[in-house]
Amino acid sequence: MVARRVDPVSANINEELQHLSPAILGRYIFKVHHELRKINEQAYEPTTISIGPYHHGKDKLCPMEEHKLRYLQFFLQRSETNVDKYVISMRNLVERARRCYAEPIVLDDNSFVKIMLLDGCFIVELFRRFRSLDTRNRTSDPIYQMPWLDGTLRLDLLLLENQLPFFVLEELFNMTKSPNEMSLINFALTYFNGFCGTYQETDSIGEVRHLLCLIHSSRLPVVPPMKQETRLELKRFIGCATELREAGIRFKKGVGCIFNMNFTNGIIEIPPLEVSDATESFFRNLIAFEQYNRYMRHYYFIDYVRFFECLINSQKDVELLRQAGSISSWLCDDEVSNMFNKLDDNVVLDINNFYYSHIFATVNEHCSKKWNKHLAKLRHTYFNSPWSLASFFAAVTLLLLTMTQTLFSVLSYGKQ
Repeated sequence: MVARRVDPVSANINEELQHLSPAILGRYIFKVHHELRKINEQAYEPTTISIGPYHHGKDKLCPMEEHKLRYLQFFLQRSETNVDKYVISMRNLVERARRCYAEPIVLDDNSFVKIMLLDGCFIVELFRRFRSLDTRNRTSDPIYQMPWLDGTLRLDLLLLENQLPFFVLEELFNMTKSPNEMSLINFALTYFNGFCGTYQETDSIGEVRHLLCLIHSSRLPVVPPMKQETRLELKRFIGCATELREAGIRFKKGVGCIFNMNFTNGIIEIPPLEVSDATESFFRNLIAFEQYNRYMRHYYFIDYVRFFECLINSQKDVELLRQAGSISSWLCDDEVSNMFNKLDDNVVLDINNFYYSHIFATVNEHCSKKWNKHLAKLRHTYFNSPWSLASFFAAVTLLLLTMTQTLFSVLSYGKQ
């Protein structure tokens, strides 16, 4: 009996099916896709330290491997034990950790366990030392001897591609936790406090998947928004700040959470945003995080950036918002403008669930009334400076005197 010849195409497909990696459903540590990444690739790349497998072994990040070993030594001295039990613990988590990464991990288990241990111990020890060391003792730590390293290290730890599952950090932390020690979440929030925002200690945050997820959750509004109308944003967004000013809208420094925008009585209140060199990368990674989490109630940072992208078309818009106290920046106004004009490029916006739909609707309604534009033009023309205001009142006074004089002349003529 002649053996049936196997079609080479069938054989090739069957082989590929056998090596097909599992679907990414339930995975949450991603590599940023090309269309989003190409706008500013450097925003997603670590410059100092690799955390997890995606960027491990890159030449520019190798110098930090020695610091990881040194921090592991500090970690072991703190626990007064050897490394064996922590290696065993990481081995028990290795398969669960692999399933968190959307991209295939080509490392064998031994190499991946070593990454989990070194990177995890480094982060836990970093948080503890930051909390416990005073300024004088920090200067004896190599990490704090280089001021530039502190900021870049914080940013690297908040890159979407540069993450360990949070349960890995919690396992290492809980194995060495003192009886009265605060939670790992609060250690992390203390470390990042003041970096691209303020983070208050809390234990009320829900599920934490990794450090970027923690910082994202800690910035969200405490009270969920009411159901908001969405009809007008389907047609158009709002104009830029200078255009809105021409329509009679003013800007005022708001208070509280950065998402707490408000529009009442012709005034848009915007809580202050501090812009620095790290802001673009910080926002881009939060946006990427939201893009890969389709079941969120709202895409807060995507919608927040779109709000500013609408307001800012040029450096004049930045200047107007800066004068209102809604933006403070270490960058030039044109740099801030260029940043916001590109931040939401290739970002998918959920226009049916836009967080600021109610504000956009009421602002557009205000701008559609011609009377508001006429009042704004009057204020801009005649009341834009104290001298203009004085000239206007002088003219009105002169007009009233002239009318009074004319009236008296008419009355006197009538009596004759």
